Amino acid sequence: MSDRDDIADQRRKKLKLITFSKEDQSLVESEKPQETFRDVGGLEEVKKKIRMNFILPLKQPEIFAAYGKEAGGSLLLYGPPGCGKTFLARAVAGEIDANFLHIELQAILSMYAGQSEHNLHDIFEKARESKPCVIFIDELDAMGGSRHQMRQHHDRMLVNQLLLELDGLQAHNEQVFVIGATNTPWYLDSALRRPGRFNHLIFVPPPEEAERETILELKLAGKPVEALNLARIAAETKLFSGADLEQVVKDAVESAMERTFESGNIEPITNEDLKKAAKSRKATTLEWFATARNYATFSDVNKDYQTVLDYAKKHGVK
Repeated sequence: MSDRDDIADQRRKKLKLITFSKEDQSLVESEKPQETFRDVGGLEEVKKKIRMNFILPLKQPEIFAAYGKEAGGSLLLYGPPGCGKTFLARAVAGEIDANFLHIELQAILSMYAGQSEHNLHDIFEKARESKPCVIFIDELDAMGGSRHQMRQHHDRMLVNQLLLELDGLQAHNEQVFVIGATNTPWYLDSALRRPGRFNHLIFVPPPEEAERETILELKLAGKPVEALNLARIAAETKLFSGADLEQVVKDAVESAMERTFESGNIEPITNEDLKKAAKSRKATTLEWFATARNYATFSDVNKDYQTVLDYAKKHGVK
């Protein structure tokens, strides 16, 4: 085992783990993430808003108390898939040295009546016992979709329970932070967007050019490469998500491996491999922007998604 692996192993042992079990099966684990905002490339405006709403109230509560504001509350991250919403939520927890509970729908649902709501309540109770704590609800639209469109009674009851837990945050503690993530915020139940619930809406856009270059560097690290012009590849992958860029690197790796099997020698990844891989794909975010722009243009009464229109105009998204 290398020194780096040994250090990582020691870190994992120091993490505070909380397990929610039912019938000896682990449902959710919490940990203290090592990531902070220093590990998040770009997204300065996003980080600024999060600092104001979540981090500074915890670090300087006396200033916020003077204005009648308390630490805690909820935040909704939205944007195209594959743009780092989960990583950003982990970085928030790392910034405030908080426990991090990542909740997914399959960890909540149960075939027994009322058990899903009970599971959700247990998770929030454990979070309140483990403050400061960040609860991250991934794909929030799957759990908190519009009740008007739900046919099943138990689905509506789960949304009701989520609303109760969010309301309870204000009454029971000041250091539980709830972060939701969704690709389709317009499908959420309107009650989730009321003040005190997910009233802080933050758009997480695709990485900018400099960020794309950094992502490519990270994905290529440790692989055999020639002298690469990643700045050029980054410039040619406008609107690509982090997941898109990862796939570009995978395609380039396959091309280099094909040459390796033909020659019998380890062949490096070339600029041509990356350029060819990038040209063979389109940004998956384009489909998302088409849907988001339609909603923001024709159905967004409160102008909640004006940021999307501004971004699309600035970056020439058609």
